[in-house]
Amino acid sequence: MSFVSVEHLQKTYSATPMFSDINFTISKGEFVTLLGPSGCGKSTLLRCIAGLTPVDAGKILLDGQDIVPLSPQKRDIGMVFQSYALFPNMNVEQNVAFGLRMQKVSSTESQKRVADVLQLVELNDFAKRYPHQLSGGQCQRVALARSLVTRPRLLLLDEPLSALDARIRKHLREQIRTIQRELGLTTIFVTHDQEEALVMSDRIFLMNQGRIVQSGNAQSLYATPVDAFAAGFIGNYNLLDAESASRLLQRPICSRVAIRPETLGLSLQGEPDALILSHSLLGNVIRYRVDVRGVELLVDVLNRSAADLYPDGKRVALSIDSSTLCEVA
Repeated sequence: MSFVSVEHLQKTYSATPMFSDINFTISKGEFVTLLGPSGCGKSTLLRCIAGLTPVDAGKILLDGQDIVPLSPQKRDIGMVFQSYALFPNMNVEQNVAFGLRMQKVSSTESQKRVADVLQLVELNDFAKRYPHQLSGGQCQRVALARSLVTRPRLLLLDEPLSALDARIRKHLREQIRTIQRELGLTTIFVTHDQEEALVMSDRIFLMNQGRIVQSGNAQSLYATPVDAFAAGFIGNYNLLDAESASRLLQRPICSRVAIRPETLGLSLQGEPDALILSHSLLGNVIRYRVDVRGVELLVDVLNRSAADLYPDGKRVALSIDSSTLCEVA
């Protein structure tokens, strides 16, 4: 039996449908990401599950119970927002304990649970500090601790890392995933960042225009996109129409084709059929923009050494692993 089950969920704003007939299930302890561009309905869906936004139709079952009729306070769900929403007049300890006060948990039990969760998020040394004395990453960990301390059945995370710089974001996403696994906490995470989704998730629900267009683990979404939107949003696929694909591959192709940049190779051996138009250094990867028979492609090559760099205007041989080509709708 699924721990979370969303059945035929619908939501409309002023005659504009946000989503309709949304269906999915989540197992207990699973980390699921709602991934998609801004405006696709992922945050609205999360708020509907939390009870912050009413639904027009459908069911949301949590451990077999339909929680749609329940108020947010009675759903036993923890939620962390992009904005920290901390009380500026309360220190870390008091912010974290706020939910326990609302639940009328005893002072002794509250102190123990607050201390335990601050230890979990590595903030026990900051218990007496106020939000203005904390960094952005520390504030977000306080917000996470505040949700965890109430021991929710389900944790919802609405783009909690988007306001942080890259280094802190990477560290915090690893910390969130570690804590989630340690607690076995069923979690739904919303992001528009494909790297976050690929790194953190057990499963990903890719959304577009109010629909879940594809779901699966990171490997399946990355390697086998179901359509051009999925191929364009996950990774940096080269998307070619049938005519361009036929010209590139020199054989008849009847559908659009998606080619991952890292499955293409460049070499000085063989027919020099590719012209280097430009290149970009992406850390451990060099991304080349090349022209092959009038078809422009992106090619990702490991940055092994400066001696291996091909200059712009150089002609090289392109190799294609045909087994990695993906036909898309």
